[in-house]
Amino acid sequence: MSIKKPLLIILLVLIVDQASKIYIKTHFALTDSYEVFEWFKIHFIENSGAAWGAKLSDFLPMAESTGKLILTIFRLFAVAGIGYWLFDSIKKQSSKTLILAVSLIFAGALGNILDSVFYGVMFDESRGQVATLFSDEPYGGIFFGKVVDMLYFPLIDTTWPAWVPYFGGNQFSFFDPVFNVADTAISTGVGILLVFNKKAFGDKNEAELEVI
Repeated sequence: MSIKKPLLIILLVLIVDQASKIYIKTHFALTDSYEVFEWFKIHFIENSGAAWGAKLSDFLPMAESTGKLILTIFRLFAVAGIGYWLFDSIKKQSSKTLILAVSLIFAGALGNILDSVFYGVMFDESRGQVATLFSDEPYGGIFFGKVVDMLYFPLIDTTWPAWVPYFGGNQFSFFDPVFNVADTAISTGVGILLVFNKKAFGDKNEAELEVI
């Protein structure tokens, strides 16, 4: 596969990801929601930490700002590593399945790192107001931006029956995580590697013979 197709995939993911995030930041205040369907909502939150909103300062004795900086720098190295993996895969003419998957993972990782690195100096605060792009009073500094999430799929939102031991009467919801287009690209790429493992990492010639 030539480098043009992976670059096109990366560009498309980045455009959709960043366009959706900028729209949400400039039209929604933090925690605002809009119901598209009963099972799908646009719900604006910001994630300053790792997956599921976790922070290094929750686990290690350090200031939250220090943990955020370390996490952002780690993400930069991770994106560089994934980028090298993609370049090497294209150079070695690895399977199209592998290149597609790594392209999606790289695009998603890059999309989220753009938030972490630049959004702190691009926008003002979203809490209690709609943020302004290129504000004179940004909410943070470079490397201290927050990742924008907005896709929420509460497929099940109900209450446990009273007769259920321990959980009876409590609220139950599925699927709780709020995520973005970049996260979707990463999850799709990882899913392709898991489901089509043999095609992705197997011998290219064997894969082509199987298709024929």
